[in-house]
Amino acid sequence: MRRYLFYVSQPYSYAILRPLQAAIRERGDEVAWLVVGCTAKPLGADEKRVMSFREARAWAAEAVFCPGDWVPFFLPGIKVKVFHGLPINKRAHKPEKQSHFRIRGWFDLYCTMAETDTRRYQKLAAEYGHFAVAKTGWPKLDAILASQPKGDAHNGDKLPTVFYASTFSDDVTSAPHLVNVIRRMRDSGKWRFIVTLHPKMPEQIVAEYRAMANEYLTFIESDQDFIPLMSHADVMLCDTSSILFEFMFLDTPVVTFRTNMPGPYLLDTKTPEQVEPALREALTHPPELMANMRRFADELHEFRDGQSSKRVLDAVECFLDNPPKLKKKPLNLLRKIRIGLRLRREAALQKRLDQSGA
Repeated sequence: MRRYLFYVSQPYSYAILRPLQAAIRERGDEVAWLVVGCTAKPLGADEKRVMSFREARAWAAEAVFCPGDWVPFFLPGIKVKVFHGLPINKRAHKPEKQSHFRIRGWFDLYCTMAETDTRRYQKLAAEYGHFAVAKTGWPKLDAILASQPKGDAHNGDKLPTVFYASTFSDDVTSAPHLVNVIRRMRDSGKWRFIVTLHPKMPEQIVAEYRAMANEYLTFIESDQDFIPLMSHADVMLCDTSSILFEFMFLDTPVVTFRTNMPGPYLLDTKTPEQVEPALREALTHPPELMANMRRFADELHEFRDGQSSKRVLDAVECFLDNPPKLKKKPLNLLRKIRIGLRLRREAALQKRLDQSGA
C-alpha cells in the first residue's frame, strides 16, 4: 500500500485533486491532505487531514502532489506538479516567460496535458536535467467531463443560464465593469446567472455580487466546488480566467470581456453594452465558433476519456518503481529561506482559520 500527500494552499486545489484521490483509493492506496494558508472547510469527514508539517513528515508519503508553483521542499516523497490550470498564455508573454513553463527547481515530475506543452517541458527537462515529464492529462478535467448533463430542475423554466467567472488582477478583471450589466440582466427576468469569483478578488467586489443572489442569480463562494453546476450553463461569460477553457470541454460557448486571450474560439466584447447581444449570439451555437472552440480545446488537453488521474498515478508509480537518472535539484537556498518565512506566516494563518472555523 502506497501513501500519498496532497499539498493545498489555495481553495481551487480541492477540485483538481479530488479525482486523483478517487483514483488512489480505487488502487487501495492512501492519501492525506496538508492544508496551509487557506480554508480546510471543503474537506469531508472521510478525507484524512494532517494538521502540521510534523504530521506530514510522519505520514511519510512516497509522492506529494501540488497544483501550485511551489511545494515544501522538506516533505518526504517525490514532488509531482499537476498544475492549477490549462497551459494558456494569459498575458501574451513570450513562451519562455509564461508562468506555466517557469522552472523553479521544486518538482521531480511534471504531468502535462497535450503534445504541445509536453514538447515544451521535454525540452526544458533536457536543458535542466533534474525532473521528468509525463503526458497524462489534468485530473480536474476528469470531474468536469463526468459532471451532470444539461437539463436540470435548477432551470425548469428554460431561461438561458450564464455561468460568470472573473479573475482578480486589476488589469484583466471584468468584475467591476460588469456588475451593473449582470444586475440589469438578472432583474429583467430573462436570464439566470451562476457567479463565482477568484479567491483573491477584493472583498468589496465579492460582497457586491454576493448581495445580488436571488432566484435568478446563484452565487458560489470561492471555497465551494462549482463543477456540479458547470453543466447547468448554456453559455459562459468570463475575462482572462483559465476557467473559460474548462467550459469548452462541455461544448459550452464562451463570451469574454476584454480578454487577453482572444481567438476564433470565443466571442470577445469591448464594452459592457456588447455583452448581452454577444451572449444571445453564443446561444445560437454558431457552427464556425463551435468548431474552432473544439479544435482549440483539443490542443490544450488531448484526452477526453476521463482517465487522466489514472495516467498521473501510472506515471508516478513508474517513477517510483524505476527512478530515472536525474541531476540533483538546484540548492535554491535563497528561495528556500523565502519559502520558510512564507510557510511560517501561512501556518499561523491556518491556525487562525481553523480556530475560527473559516
